[in-house]
Amino acid sequence: MGLSAKKQMKWWGISALVLVFVFWVLGGALLPYIAAAAIAYFLDPVADRLERMGFSRIWATVVITTITALLALLVILIVLPLLIDQVVGLVRAAPGLVAQLQAYLGDRFPSFFIEGSMLRNSLLSLQNLLKDQGLVVANGVLSSSLRVFDFLILLVVTPVVSFYLLLDWDRLVAKIDSWLPREHLATIRGLARDIDRVLAGFVRGQITVSVILGSFYAISLALIGLEFGVVIGLIAGLISFIPFVGSIIGGGLSIGVAIFQFWDDPVWIGVVAAVFAIGQFFEGNILSPKLVGGSVGLHPVWLMFSLSAFGSLLGFMGLLVAVPVSASIGVIGRFLMDQYMEGQIYKGPDEAEPEEPVEPE
Repeated sequence: MGLSAKKQMKWWGISALVLVFVFWVLGGALLPYIAAAAIAYFLDPVADRLERMGFSRIWATVVITTITALLALLVILIVLPLLIDQVVGLVRAAPGLVAQLQAYLGDRFPSFFIEGSMLRNSLLSLQNLLKDQGLVVANGVLSSSLRVFDFLILLVVTPVVSFYLLLDWDRLVAKIDSWLPREHLATIRGLARDIDRVLAGFVRGQITVSVILGSFYAISLALIGLEFGVVIGLIAGLISFIPFVGSIIGGGLSIGVAIFQFWDDPVWIGVVAAVFAIGQFFEGNILSPKLVGGSVGLHPVWLMFSLSAFGSLLGFMGLLVAVPVSASIGVIGRFLMDQYMEGQIYKGPDEAEPEEPVEPE
């Protein structure tokens, strides 16, 4: 590696460290802008398609922003109050559900509930904890998530910034492209295309899968009449962003609630289980292969680690940047591994190209 390349690596490394430090220091102040950039990135293909249909960029941006704002208003006015009501109801009902579980197990397995047994003490402790702390935790989460000032800033700044970013997205990309070092332009562009392919294939596709699954679970469980079915279904769909986790957690919660609610009519317990079995079948065989694809290269374990690591470091903003950063690291890591596999360090001196013999004078 020549001196010039070493200097470039040094400055790229310093720039990356400065960027991480800025993210860590500013924290929540960057949240509206990161969210706006993510929205503009996801909606840019829609704007490009509208442009191909004859819309100007400004009108394409106006149309997309208007439709998105109406959908967001619909969610805030209709879905959010129902969701909050069911979350509070679920927290309030949790101690009663634990008590019913204890009574059921006590009738069928009385030896487990003798005075001082570990299982009896554990269930009593869980019931008291839910009773004493459940509403406190729920109220704390809601109040910390919806603090008036931060919520207003997020509500006002994010749409405005996303509008301007979406309007100027192509020009921003072209400007950044003009800053790239000319010597490595083709390589950097190739890596950027691979990163965009991973993000487009995984994030956009997985968000669509999560919305479809969440709607299916919520509507199905509501039609069955399962208590708290809407919130459980939406939660299952939301965390389906992490493969298999949503169906496991949502299915476990739903079947647990169904056991208490439909104990006298076990057919409905089977119906609830069938809802998640059908959802898992469609996700694995139809939705994910069609919308996400199998070649994005973002492994579920790597995704879960990235969400945990960036979430603990940067909070909610860390969750926003976890997927694009992990996708970028994955693409760059695969590129470096390919370079290593093609290099002499991996192949050894025997694989090196033989030197041409020198003709005697």
